[in-house]
Amino acid sequence: MSLRQSYTLLAPIYDLMVRRATHGLRKRSLDRLGDVTGQTILVAGIGSGLDIPLLPSGANYIGVDITLAMLRQARALQARQHQGLRVALHVGDAMALPYPAQAFDTVIMHLILAVVPHPERALAEAARVLKPGGHILILDKFLQRGQHAPFRRWLSPLLGQIATRTDVVFEDVLAACQQSGKPLLSVVSDAPVLAQGWFRNILLKKL
Repeated sequence: MSLRQSYTLLAPIYDLMVRRATHGLRKRSLDRLGDVTGQTILVAGIGSGLDIPLLPSGANYIGVDITLAMLRQARALQARQHQGLRVALHVGDAMALPYPAQAFDTVIMHLILAVVPHPERALAEAARVLKPGGHILILDKFLQRGQHAPFRRWLSPLLGQIATRTDVVFEDVLAACQQSGKPLLSVVSDAPVLAQGWFRNILLKKL
């Protein structure tokens, strides 16, 4: 089953499954945005739009997701908001973004790197569309390098076909994000936020 198909099936119950569990984590991550006045910000893998109520006003936001059913929910959620914030919602693949290079000041990647089949491609695409000196905000679950975690590694091939992978090592994904042998991104901060460090808030800067 493809990612688009599985999330089309999950769309009606997705918010019930994850809204309460992730609200505080999303807010903590988005608080790092600070003053976004005049910025153009991409929300890669915006899904059903659970980040939308937490986004600060003043920026031009674009949200992209591969699943039309999830985007319908994001549009409905946006219509219920009253703070005047608007997000342009587009169908697109986080691993092959439909935007030109250096188009965004910031890229938000909440619970997407551990979902896509090739997280290194998604991170490389985020770096491509990001302006030099811009930032990537990441919230996701990652294994540590060398972490045994046999159950998570055993479960990942099955669960990855339905919703999310459980064996992604962020350091490996970051190491693959290079150009001409040089890294494209540097780590500004990396903080554990849930489940003894399985979930992490990571802030990257484009070099």
